[in-house]
Amino acid sequence: MSKDLIFYTNPMSRGRIVRWMLEEVGQPYETVILDYASTLKGAEYLAINPMGKIPAIKHGDAVVTEGAAICAYLADAFPQAGLAPPAAERGAYYRWLFFGAGPVEAAVTARSLGFEPKAEQKRTAGFGDLADTLNALETAVKDREFIGGDRFSAADVYTGSQIGWGMQFGGIDKRPAFTAYWERVSSRPAAVRAREIDDALIAQAQQAQPQPA
Repeated sequence: MSKDLIFYTNPMSRGRIVRWMLEEVGQPYETVILDYASTLKGAEYLAINPMGKIPAIKHGDAVVTEGAAICAYLADAFPQAGLAPPAAERGAYYRWLFFGAGPVEAAVTARSLGFEPKAEQKRTAGFGDLADTLNALETAVKDREFIGGDRFSAADVYTGSQIGWGMQFGGIDKRPAFTAYWERVSSRPAAVRAREIDDALIAQAQQAQPQPA
């Protein structure tokens, strides 16, 4: 494995998004699995990400955190993978990539924590409310194959994953446009490969746990 590209993650985390992106990129990488009970908040990893959150990557001397930023970085660092449109065609790509990282993440998290903005609070909240956010997101995938343009991109990896996870855990409605879109992008070979890798890591961790007598 390449020591030049290091991936810090846990298979039961948002790191699954970056795993998919790395598999799409197709470059060798080293994986460092962090444990929520110990190494995630240890001094060694806090030197990488002072937030003590995952995922993160280190590419040479560059350290990148935040899932959407990592996806955008990898698309630019490895242009041969074709995961970002040409610079002149990146309007929709940037728009929906960061819409996933901003309003979608915030709205779904707020709902899961029991916070619903009142009508007078919607103006203050950048995401308005969950209904506003999902209605806008639906326009990005309805009657389109990909979210950021005419071809698959890092925006499909990141924001697509937000849609898939949201539907799986109940934070996002299973609208026909969302389910059809997610079925398309999540069936890609790299997406399947990434899920298999992380699912195998979860299974290994469960087998390693002490069994009751």
